[in-house]
Amino acid sequence: MRLTDEQLSQFEKNGFLLLPQFAQAQMCDTIRDIALAHLKHKVPPVETEYEYEIKSKEEREKTLGTGVPHFVKEVSVRRLRQVYHRDIVFREWMEHERIRPVLAQILGERPVITIAHHNSIMTKMPHTSTQTRWHQDFRYWHFENDNLVSVWLALESENSQNGVLEFIPGSHRMQFTPEQFDEKEYFLEDVPQNRALIESKVSHPLQKGDVVLFHCKLLHRANKNMTDTPKISFVYTVKGAGNHAQEGTRSSAYEEIPLPLDTLP
Repeated sequence: MRLTDEQLSQFEKNGFLLLPQFAQAQMCDTIRDIALAHLKHKVPPVETEYEYEIKSKEEREKTLGTGVPHFVKEVSVRRLRQVYHRDIVFREWMEHERIRPVLAQILGERPVITIAHHNSIMTKMPHTSTQTRWHQDFRYWHFENDNLVSVWLALESENSQNGVLEFIPGSHRMQFTPEQFDEKEYFLEDVPQNRALIESKVSHPLQKGDVVLFHCKLLHRANKNMTDTPKISFVYTVKGAGNHAQEGTRSSAYEEIPLPLDTLP
């Protein structure tokens, strides 16, 4: 598959692009079944809702996701980390031949999977999940430039009730001041200059197999899950091959996976 010029323009303008019914339903069901088994047994490494709420920006930057806190059995799992190496089905989706040329078009060069970031099964558990506040993913990452894109796969329906993604279109191209963010670098909702931007937010209900591509500097958020059913999604991040991680940071602490291409864009 290749994107049209219109789709590429949409991504450049808005910072995100929806690809409806991109992944096969059978693959989505298999991924979800495996993820549910890992979640049931809290197979490490994981991040809990408790960790997400209390961690400072510095702590999140240093977290390598290699350990499980002793209290993990008593709290809700927010995400399964390091999924590339968990199961071959996860790996096959991240390296799927259909997505490679799309990512190459978006990035303008060969895509490389960054094992250090995202690389996760994201959850919104009923009754215990928390909201995901407005943020830019790039705030915790350390690369030479911002040519990074995340690939979000809906494994089932996602909507305003169970925590669908919301975006502020075009925010990946905007310049912000430190005063617009809190100490954890979440975008403040009560600052006057932020309110108009937040009012421009958009979201699109997702169905099983839908994929959303979004830029690493795009402001996004999600509500907590207000239903009785877990919401489980798959997200990973790719960078342009020429965009190198800064040495000595979490971004350089893991291997990277170049994706083969028959032809470059």
